[in-house]
Amino acid sequence: MRRHLAAPALLLPLALLLAACSGSSANTSSGGAGGGTDGQGSLTLNVGDQKGGSEAVLRAAGELDDLKYKIRWSTFTSGPPLLEAVNAKAVDIGAVGNTPPVFAAGANSKISVVAATHGTAAGEAILVPNGSPLKKAEDLKGKSVAVAQGSSAHYQLIASLKKAGLGFKDVKVKYLQPADALAAFTSGKVDAWSVWDPYTSQVLESRKGHVLTDGDGVVNGLNFQVAAPGALKDKKKSAAIDDYLKRLRKAQDWVYDHPEAWAKVWAKDTGLPYEVALAAVKRTNGTRVPVAVDKNVTASEQEIADTFADQKLIPRRIDFGDFVDTRFNGDLPPSTSTPRTYRKES
Repeated sequence: MRRHLAAPALLLPLALLLAACSGSSANTSSGGAGGGTDGQGSLTLNVGDQKGGSEAVLRAAGELDDLKYKIRWSTFTSGPPLLEAVNAKAVDIGAVGNTPPVFAAGANSKISVVAATHGTAAGEAILVPNGSPLKKAEDLKGKSVAVAQGSSAHYQLIASLKKAGLGFKDVKVKYLQPADALAAFTSGKVDAWSVWDPYTSQVLESRKGHVLTDGDGVVNGLNFQVAAPGALKDKKKSAAIDDYLKRLRKAQDWVYDHPEAWAKVWAKDTGLPYEVALAAVKRTNGTRVPVAVDKNVTASEQEIADTFADQKLIPRRIDFGDFVDTRFNGDLPPSTSTPRTYRKES
């Protein structure tokens, strides 16, 4: 009986969480709102963040306790407005998924990708309702698929269709943001939904659908820290950014070692049910490994950029290599490094 009553709660739209990988700037009126200040000293690093993002994980991991500079946090609803703030020099650095930098570069924004993490892409999935006759990606031909336009899920859909021998025009695309897509999916108004975690975990934990195909082997599984070129030219700010990135790497290690503790923090910060947060941590969030911004990063992001240029979703073709800065790579492993896994614990 408890399980039956819990399911509707798991399907509530995540009003507080517009994922970092979204390529749409819809519902961004609160971009830059909120936040606070940590640390001490005369230098202030302006950091763009999202609910349940860098501030939450750094605080949970104890990595904000001894700052020798100040961090002024600004909270954004998704990646695109955060990168608009980077371009406007209102933010020095911020975290986004693999797609917003492509759109920002396409708009000729002044941004530099300075750090990366590589995680599993199991949370990047095409979902179908339970009882669906669709059994493989090839079965999507002629079917309706919900997806957020310009998001990482949008690229994953295009790439998955291509792998299955289908073109983007072979499906009936319904451009919907996650809350609307969730409603359409659960009411049977679409045949499938291309989306990312924690929405994937939300559907799976509520037992309202299952994975038709996921992004493993299809998308790059990368997330980025993106900085303002002006901040990188400032020696003191560049040094603070270097320290900040090292703290984030330690915090990512903490997440992997403490999935339950992080899931509780993430759930509280975003409004996610704990069960969904923990599932998403073990499926994707906790699997991330800090990696170098190397040639593979540039090549895989170039592929995304070329794909969206072909679809006329960005205004011009770009050389993604013009938007990366490798000075903080240090001795980090290559971006193709195998993500972490919790499978042995299951």
